[in-house]
Amino acid sequence: MAGNTFGTQFRLTTFGESHGNVIGGVIDGCPAGLAIDYEFILHEMQRRRPGQNDKVSARNEPDVPEFISGIFEGKTTGTPIAFLIPNCDVQSDDYENMKELFRPSHADYTWYAKYGSRDYRGSGRASARETVARVTGGAIAKLLLNKSSVLIKAFVSQIGDIQLDMPYHTDWLFSDAANPVCCPDAEKAREMMALLDRIKAEGDTVGGKITCVVMGVPVGWGEPVFDRLQADLAKAMLCIPAVKGFEYGSGFAAAAMKGSEHNDAWTYYRDGIHTLTNNSGGIQGGISNGEDIYFNVAFKPVATLGQAVEAIDRTGKIYQLQAGGRHDVCPVPRAVPVVEAMAALVLADHYLRAGNSAI
Repeated sequence: MAGNTFGTQFRLTTFGESHGNVIGGVIDGCPAGLAIDYEFILHEMQRRRPGQNDKVSARNEPDVPEFISGIFEGKTTGTPIAFLIPNCDVQSDDYENMKELFRPSHADYTWYAKYGSRDYRGSGRASARETVARVTGGAIAKLLLNKSSVLIKAFVSQIGDIQLDMPYHTDWLFSDAANPVCCPDAEKAREMMALLDRIKAEGDTVGGKITCVVMGVPVGWGEPVFDRLQADLAKAMLCIPAVKGFEYGSGFAAAAMKGSEHNDAWTYYRDGIHTLTNNSGGIQGGISNGEDIYFNVAFKPVATLGQAVEAIDRTGKIYQLQAGGRHDVCPVPRAVPVVEAMAALVLADHYLRAGNSAI
């Protein structure tokens, strides 16, 4: 099975399944001498951890990574950084009734058709449980990016039909959203939580959108033609489970604009050339231009419902299936640190590709 490694110079390889013994990863290409802030890494892990409130999966995992190589006396050695994260709270019996069935909108059928077998326990490697390794790798990437004063901040901007009225506000980027839905607008957050309560009571799920803003990226990160910065960010986001769409800058709204409306006019401040507007989303010609990079990531509703659905077996027979397991009502609140982690992996890679190798 290919496709388990992400990145060019700063590379993350992940391994493990939802109900296996461990989830793990190997980070290769991280320069030597980077101080490892374990408290920061644990903070990032806690942001993604299940079991935090009644809006998310009740699976209770401590998610404390054990680093087994690549770090000595609190600093990276330049060798591969390997880590393990135990799966402590698996309930594989919840999936026994679906071991021979293909559920709607899951990876069950495609994985079986491609590989001839599948791990039906919590979707195996297709599970979003795998993203815990991405958050670990992303935390290391963030520590590296701190050397360049890069700030990555994501937040929930939409759940169902409830959405924020503006793309982002600078004040939001310097404070954590202290609510279960990770939305920086308190009133919208209350509406979102009420919606999730209604959806959960119906045994249903709902999708949403995450907005991510990156501040402090200097001019010059990105590699035309096929390694454009926005292309790498798009791949990073679209390989997150449940993601259905990506747009940066003006995004799809640009299709309805005139060039005279969309162009970002130049200006000159004391520290150099800037744009008066930012429809470009901080990237022009595939290269960062020094302005804020911002993008939206759309997530579909969680495919596992709390109500009976139609499933099919290998012979084509249809069954009514009441799925077991513990699942989120909406994927976006716990996906916020995953979006940040994947953005950090991309930017750490381009940081190194721009020649920034020394710590």
